[in-house]
Amino acid sequence: MKIIYLLSELIPCLLIGYLLGKHKQNLSLKVARPLIRFGVPISLMGILLTVGIDFPLIHSAVMSLVSIGLLMTIISRIPILKENISGRTLQLGSGFGNTCYIGVPVSLALLPKEALSYSIGYDLGATLVIWSLGPLLLTDVASNLKKRDHFRNFSKAITSSPASKGLIGALIFQATPWTEQITSFLWIPSKIVIILALVVVGMRLGALKTSNLSMIKSQFVSIQNSLFVKLIGFPILMISLCLIFKLPEIMRNALVLQAATPTAIAVLLIAQAKSKDEEKATLLVLASTLAALITIPVWSLILKV
Repeated sequence: MKIIYLLSELIPCLLIGYLLGKHKQNLSLKVARPLIRFGVPISLMGILLTVGIDFPLIHSAVMSLVSIGLLMTIISRIPILKENISGRTLQLGSGFGNTCYIGVPVSLALLPKEALSYSIGYDLGATLVIWSLGPLLLTDVASNLKKRDHFRNFSKAITSSPASKGLIGALIFQATPWTEQITSFLWIPSKIVIILALVVVGMRLGALKTSNLSMIKSQFVSIQNSLFVKLIGFPILMISLCLIFKLPEIMRNALVLQAATPTAIAVLLIAQAKSKDEEKATLLVLASTLAALITIPVWSLILKV
């Protein structure tokens, strides 16, 4: 029943967004900008105040950094993986998932309320990394780190991230005597933002410009390994880490489902900004999002949630 409930939330939102994006390609940009600037921080603030900023949240944020860092290292150091997942765009796409717009709804639908703190913590860590280090990773890191501007850009990316704004807002309001009232007030807007975010993901997919069929087939061959790592390999790695660190079952389930989310739209946006493998990033986001509608329910069955 939980899986049916999840799909009944995800599919209509994605489909509505896809149809809107197909006919009005600029609409996603108009909706996404205020959503990212105001909606996502407010949503994260409301969710953080609900679950509380505590050790589980920090613990899972650290686990997201450890797991993503380990995966990136494995891909870049093992010759067969580096050869078959060529290019930093596909490497980013193998590790960074849509943990906010898809991961949080998955957690809300499939897991107990106590697991939400772990899911949010993972998203917090991953979001900070993708928006701060992502642009650097798609350029010449060694030379860029020598430039003062990139340190300034790194700091700006950290402080301007929607995740940072949501965390700072939650910390401020948590210190006030009106925490309960503010939490109650923000919960419904937080849910609305999540629904709108899913619609925006659908709009992005509908607005994606794909080439002719033969081009799509040739590009799919180049992204299939990254697709496999993102939806299957990374969750297996996360399970292994959870077993090694002997993490509690509820935390393991939350982290594995976050690791199993499809490639983040952020990877495509960064690739477009840096003009790095845009076609591959487009197809990876599209293919992983569609495939995740099957693989996430399968992972939930494996985890017995």
